This record gives sequence, structure tokens and C-alpha cells, in this order.
Amino acid sequence: MDYSNFLIMNHEISLVVVLIITLLADLIIGGNKKAFQYLALGLFTIHTVLGFTQWGNVGDESSFGGMYITSDIHSFVKNFLNLGTIFVFLFGFEWNKTENQKNCGEFYFLTLSTLLGMYLMISSGNFLLFYIGLETASIPMAALVAFNKRERESAEAAAKYVLTAAFSSGVMLFGISLIYGTCGSLYFDEVLVNFFDSPLRIMATIFFIAGLGFKISLVPFHLWTADTYQGAPTAVTAYLSVISKGSAAFALMCILVKAFSNYPDVWQSFLWWIIVITITVGNLFAIRQENLKRFLAFSSISQAGYVILGVYTGTAQGMATVVFYLFIYMFTNLAAFGVISSIENKTGRLNMDDYNGLYSTNPKLAFVMMLAMFSLGGIPIFAGFFSKFFIFAAAMREGETLLVFIALLNTVISLFYYLKVVKAMFIKTSENPIENFKSDNMTRIGLFICTIGILILGLISPIYEYINGISFGF
Repeated sequence: MDYSNFLIMNHEISLVVVLIITLLADLIIGGNKKAFQYLALGLFTIHTVLGFTQWGNVGDESSFGGMYITSDIHSFVKNFLNLGTIFVFLFGFEWNKTENQKNCGEFYFLTLSTLLGMYLMISSGNFLLFYIGLETASIPMAALVAFNKRERESAEAAAKYVLTAAFSSGVMLFGISLIYGTCGSLYFDEVLVNFFDSPLRIMATIFFIAGLGFKISLVPFHLWTADTYQGAPTAVTAYLSVISKGSAAFALMCILVKAFSNYPDVWQSFLWWIIVITITVGNLFAIRQENLKRFLAFSSISQAGYVILGVYTGTAQGMATVVFYLFIYMFTNLAAFGVISSIENKTGRLNMDDYNGLYSTNPKLAFVMMLAMFSLGGIPIFAGFFSKFFIFAAAMREGETLLVFIALLNTVISLFYYLKVVKAMFIKTSENPIENFKSDNMTRIGLFICTIGILILGLISPIYEYINGISFGF
């Protein structure tokens, strides 16, 4: 084997170095959790900065015979996944310092291990490498979900996640085996050449999408989501909702275009119904939730439907809108989880009624949560409005008027439950409101950056223009 194949794997090699140093540091200074967290966060921040220094200078390259590929768009996606992971570390900093949390090093190591798997998913040019990346991301994630070992809800959430992940993985692997059996190759470009419309290959495509639909929480593959989000530690829930979902959605988009674009009718009709059902079911069930983590679980299911709407178009504009939507969604959803994490760490309260009168006691947190809800709902002039607008514009350009109309109706429905949170914080009163408290410095830094992102990113057109101008390499 020629070891020069590894030279273009800059993100992966850098992350492996961070993983090794983090593991050694945990063995040496793991007892001093504060010092260890500063070291781990600092190392990963350096890794992230190094990733951004390559922005726009990567080019289309491949190694291992085309099994691994990279380009400017792959680098961009990895960079914003890194940025989102930094936010997760910031919001989980205080939680990791508590006396009952003795496994601080394991949290960082497992999280970075899942991120390495997501890198491989994103850069795969072969179904085998994609599957290896998927499992590398999924197995440590189960341990993260069960991180609060002494809490019944965390163990139950992990059990549901593991069982559903194993089943979906088997379904996907069966689909991949059918693809290999009918096309004679696992390379995306060779599958594209040899993929013809036939019942067996249609079945293979459906099995593959169904397996990956689990990672993205698409209906009807979503049943694990609410229970897992509720039982997992809030930092892990935020990571599942944004980083894991974002990487899987981008990987699905790449594979559909690289391997199955010759016959879009094979998968577009299937995705049409999934989009409609996912957006609708997510919205209707979110209305009924009182626990805020379950609330955001169903909200994320609905948001996944909007993401797949961009994937569905199969066009360059649609792919650009998907990446832009995921980029904006990272700031918006992590801002909401940051507020929830801060309040949970101080008070342990997670129900929507607990937020009654929050503005009177913690106006800054209430303000950030309001911005997050407005952006998730797509209210102008916040960043979430522009991300939805570009998604709808890409679908309308392909003549999908009915699909966009259904998505717009669901957007109106979503405003009802997002504004319920705002109403609780600013209008309702409580005899026992959440007391005034000061968030830890790390959480405040993360919330400040997310707030800036919500307020200005939608208005900075060069970001979307940059993404739209990138060659996706396929």
C-alpha cells in the first residue's frame, strides 16, 4: 500500500492526533477535570482552525482507488461539523465538571470517535467505506446516550437506540448487498454506470434509504428519536440533533447523486412521500409535547423533512441549499439546546411550564431562546427564514408546487408550537419561576456566538453564494 494515500486525509489525521493526545491526557491529568477539559477543548479548537485554513484550497482529490474523496464542499461540511462540536463541548463543560460525572475523558473520546466516523461517511466514494464510517459513528454514540449510567431513562434511551440502530444497519446492509449483486461494484461511480431500472435495484435503493433514514430521523424510521433525546444527557442530545443528523443528510445527498442520479424516479417518488409525512408528523407530535427535549426531538424530525426537500430536487442549487440549511440549523438548534442545558444544570427543570415567566428572572436566556424559536419557525428576518426560503426556491424551480405548498402549510403549523415556548417565557406567569442565576462562562460564549449567527448569517449573502459556487465534484 502506498502511504501517500493518507496525505489528503488532513481532517481525519488531525482528528486522530487529537484523539490520541486526549486519551493520553485523560490517563495523566484526568483527575483534574477542569484542566483536562480546557486541554481537550483547546486541542479540538486548534484542529478546527486548521480545517478552516484549508477553506477554498482543497480541490477535488481522491485516494485508495477512489474509495476516499475530498473537495472544497467536503472540507466545508467537516468544518461546520467541527464548529458545532465545539458548541456541544462548551454547553457540556459545566455538566462534565459536576461531582456525579466521573467519566469526563470518556465523553470527549467517544464524541470525537463518532466525529471521525462522520468524516469517513462524508468523504466516502464507496459503499464499504461509507458503512464503516456509519458504524464508527453509531457504536460510540450508543455509549454516549447511556452516559448517565445511574439514570434509568438514559439506559432505556440507549437500549432503544442500539436496537433500532442494529435493525436499520441490517436493512441498509441488505440493500448494499443487493446493489453489489446487481451492479458488481461498491464504488459510487461504477454503480452509477451499471444501475438500471429494475425491481431488484429499486428494492435495493429503498432499503438503503430506509437504513440511512434512521440516522436522519425520517418518518417512519423516527420512533427512537423522542425517547432517546429525552433520556440522553442534554449535550449528547444536542450532538445527535445537529452533528449526527447533518452528516447523515449530507451523505445521503452525495450518494443519491453520485450513485443513483441516472434514474431519479427510482428514489424521488419514495422521498416525496417521506418528506410530506416527516414534516407533518413531526409538527403534529411537537404540538403535544411538554418536555422540552422531546419537543425539540419532534421539531428536529420536522426540520429533517425540510432538509430532504433540498435533497429531493437532485440539482446543484438544491444541494447548495441543503448545506446552507444545515449550516444555519446548527446555530439555531444549538442555541436552543444551550439554553436548555444551562437551565437544567442549575435547576434540573425541563418542562415547558417550568419556563413560565423566565423573562422576568433570566431575560438574557429568554431572549436567546426566543431568537432560536423564531429562526426554527422561519420568521423573517432571522437566519432560519432564509434557509427555508432557499430550500423552497430550489424545489419551486423544479416545478414541485404541491410539495412546497404542503411544506409551507406545515411551516404555519410549526409557528404555533414554537410560539408556545415564547408565550411561556414572556406572557405566562408562575408562582415558582426559575430563579435568577448566572450561566457558566463556556455556555455564555457558546450562546453569544449562536445568537450572532441567528441574527446576521441569513443577511450575509456571500456565505450562500460561496456554497452555491462550490463545485460539488459530482
